[in-house]
Amino acid sequence: MWQIEQADDMTRILLLPALVLSMMTAGFAAEATRGAVTNLPLPRFVSVKASEANVRRGPSRAHRIDWVYTRRDLPLRIVAEHGHWRRVEDRDGLGGWVHYSLLSGKRTALVESDQIVLRMRPLDTAPENARAGRGVVVRIESCAIDWCHLMAGGYRGWARKDGLWGVAADEIID
Repeated sequence: MWQIEQADDMTRILLLPALVLSMMTAGFAAEATRGAVTNLPLPRFVSVKASEANVRRGPSRAHRIDWVYTRRDLPLRIVAEHGHWRRVEDRDGLGGWVHYSLLSGKRTALVESDQIVLRMRPLDTAPENARAGRGVVVRIESCAIDWCHLMAGGYRGWARKDGLWGVAADEIID
């Protein structure tokens, strides 16, 4: 009986520091999800504002240009911030540093599935308004739990999120 009580006391003694440490770590983890420069959430989606955006190895003009994005409105995911620079990733997971002035908060998405259907309402049975194929960039007007209201080529409609890259599965956009 004595050993069981002693083990419980020892467990309490060992659990207390672990609990305190986990609470401290949770606080740091919550802070780590905000950008150090903008205090905006990380990661987050943005789009290319310019007709050309240099992607560099590091966060300065002194770093080498690895490639150039030449598609305005292309969605990118910001994963880090440093001064006026944002570390971005594209849908293929390729990344680099882009100057913030070349990025926009305008939300766009890339059609990932073979084809998405734009519907009049966010229902699978709603009338079809248009279709968009793989690789088409669409403008996000709003998103609910499973559906986004999009604009593409002058057409508007609702499409399921699971066919898009540029919006998180749990993201709501008003």
